[in-house]
Amino acid sequence: MIRIVTDTTATLPPGFAAAHQIVVVPQIVLFGQDSFFEDVSMTYAEFIRRLKISPQLPKTAAPLVGDLLDAYRRQLASAQTILSIHPSSDVSGTVRSALTAKQEEFINADIRILDTRQVGGNLASMVIAATEWAESGVSADEIMRRLQAMVPRGRTYFVIATLEYLQKGGRIGGASALIGSALQIKPILELQNGKVEVLEKIRTHRHALTRLKELVVEQCLRSPDARVCVMHADDRPVAQQLQRDLQTALGLQAIPIYTIGASITTHAGPGTVGVGFFA
Repeated sequence: MIRIVTDTTATLPPGFAAAHQIVVVPQIVLFGQDSFFEDVSMTYAEFIRRLKISPQLPKTAAPLVGDLLDAYRRQLASAQTILSIHPSSDVSGTVRSALTAKQEEFINADIRILDTRQVGGNLASMVIAATEWAESGVSADEIMRRLQAMVPRGRTYFVIATLEYLQKGGRIGGASALIGSALQIKPILELQNGKVEVLEKIRTHRHALTRLKELVVEQCLRSPDARVCVMHADDRPVAQQLQRDLQTALGLQAIPIYTIGASITTHAGPGTVGVGFFA
């Protein structure tokens, strides 16, 4: 039997993990000396409220090694193989924590740790795909082969309300070229090779959203295999309009909307809207 472990950057739909016996390990958010486990000891609504009034940007940290040890113990109680599926190691230390946990206690166990090079909705899509395959009897070797084939096909484009959060959080990558007088620009950013990079510089939020839709329509398969998703940080109305527009343009009936969690919102900021798919 195969079981899956992931973390809260995967933004899985509510109830999905419990329904499919997936263990989701929480990322850590720190407001000053106060630390919280994402989706466990602080809700997203409470996080947004504190983020907007906090004089300093909160910090984030990868899941504790101890939490990953607990997750592996739980899953190995009923499974022979664990697929541990996590975000890009260039934006999160989660893969390092997972490798440390395996080396500490499970060196001989069949635990397969995957750096997806994705984050947010695309990471959720990979976890959901792995779950579907495992439950239909696909072997662990084949699931890993399929997941690894998805990695270079992943595309994530997003528009942020302000570069302030990426700048303060130090996760800005190639977007650092925009800092300074260009803070008013509404760029389209992309996750490229696991890092945040600038794709295009746009002057207004409306035009940035229009260009975002154009990019997706140009590059995305007109097929459920693309696993298109819309993501947002505290801006569901814009995400819903983007969802409707893409469903019409791509001829797809169901495009899920994921709320990106506290650990991602900390760096992208409220008002971020994005699209993920596999080209």
